[in-house]
Amino acid sequence: MTTPQARAVRLGPRSIAALALISAIGVIAFGWPLLADADSGLAHSADAPWLFAALLPLLVAVVVATIADTGMDAKAVAMLGVLAAVGAALRPLGAGTAGLEPMFFLMVLSGRVLGPGFGFVLGSVTMFASALLTGGVGPWMPFQMLSMGWFTMGAGLLPGPDRLRGRAELLMLGAYGAVAAFAYGTAMNLQGWTYIGGLSSGISFHPGDPVHENLVRFLTYCAATSFGWDLGRAVLTFVLTLTIGPTLLKALRRATRRANFEAQVTFQTPERVPPG
Repeated sequence: MTTPQARAVRLGPRSIAALALISAIGVIAFGWPLLADADSGLAHSADAPWLFAALLPLLVAVVVATIADTGMDAKAVAMLGVLAAVGAALRPLGAGTAGLEPMFFLMVLSGRVLGPGFGFVLGSVTMFASALLTGGVGPWMPFQMLSMGWFTMGAGLLPGPDRLRGRAELLMLGAYGAVAAFAYGTAMNLQGWTYIGGLSSGISFHPGDPVHENLVRFLTYCAATSFGWDLGRAVLTFVLTLTIGPTLLKALRRATRRANFEAQVTFQTPERVPPG
């Protein structure tokens, strides 16, 4: 009897549809102020409750769709809960210190092992649990959930989940984590930049201006306000992935094998030995 090596959970058609829908809603939620005029009212605090109300059932839909597409059972959901709890506990350890947030490397490795569908749900649920744990509940929370969901999903979409192992895989995951850490910070900057007042005209948002002009101001704003913070997050994610990553990847893959994530056990009939 042979059991194949654990691999990231693949996306089926229903999972893809659910993720596409939730991502489309997220892109609209982040980007609509760039297309709004000066009299539209740009406070994300007004649309955040609606986004949160849409986000929760769609997260459940992603889980249900992934289970339906792959045939996984409740053990997968239990593993999601454990990883989300660990990630939520890790986040406060470095919050407020130069962007040093160790939860990001856990999300990268977990997304790699669990796959993009469950990775998206894990990132979102982890951020939700973290907000409850630290008291960080506010209009920014659903945007953090979306950003972390995309961050973790991206790790599940990286190439070679069945073949790439060892140092090459760690370098790929570390590089992805570093780049995606900047992308996460940029997305969250966009969430707040459109309605934060008191900025200089060179980096402030001008409602109704052409999109490309506002984007130039936004990039200047990111460089001036959060580059150092995002750099600390990126470096820590890269270092932790290379140092702790091998042990954690083995543990996560062992857990998925025992949980039978997409495991298909095959039986081989022993060859007959001719009488001699």
